[in-house]
Amino acid sequence: MRLLLVEDDPMIGPTIQTGLKQDGYSVDWVQDGQAAELALANDVYDFLLLDLGLPRKSGLEVLHNLRQNKNRIPVLILTARDAVSDRITGLDAGADDYLVKPFDLDELSARIRAVMRRNAGRAESVIEHGPLMLNPATHEVNLHGKSVLLSMREFALLHVLLERPGTPLSRAQLEDRLYGWGEEIESNAVEVYIHSLRRKLGNEWIKNVRGVGYLIPKTI
Repeated sequence: MRLLLVEDDPMIGPTIQTGLKQDGYSVDWVQDGQAAELALANDVYDFLLLDLGLPRKSGLEVLHNLRQNKNRIPVLILTARDAVSDRITGLDAGADDYLVKPFDLDELSARIRAVMRRNAGRAESVIEHGPLMLNPATHEVNLHGKSVLLSMREFALLHVLLERPGTPLSRAQLEDRLYGWGEEIESNAVEVYIHSLRRKLGNEWIKNVRGVGYLIPKTI
């Protein structure tokens, strides 16, 4: 899953970015509101982590413009503003959650997962599709009750495909979801991970739609 972090503090930003990358996320980091809007215009992000006190354009302005333009990207506000009135303002402006600094990185990851579950219409923490189970919190995958060991990229790719069974995603779309700025992408990286997942799960789990991309069937 690819996240955009908007945080102007040069010490907090890298800490959050590094911590979330270790948790399996792809994270791009910008430091002001205008840079955030430019990045969001690319429409490649699954989630937005948004500070409020930003230079050039405030976090609330960024959030207001997003929602005014019908952009439904999940938004978690990260801010030092802890007054109840600030929380109400942020949530009423369209944020999905509000976390006050300082916070624990494990809690941040848990809140991201919770928001994503709500946006996907799921109450449970795990994703189940037939005999396949994926747990975003523990990075565990089970097939027919047996554990399947996946690399971080393999897990991330499987997670992306399981979010929308039956919907094909192109190689470019998958690359956008898996890689952040400055990360080197081998020309056949997606195909290599697909091949590895098929070897570990079975060929029936990931189908190739010729000229379109890859999908997990709605029913297995």
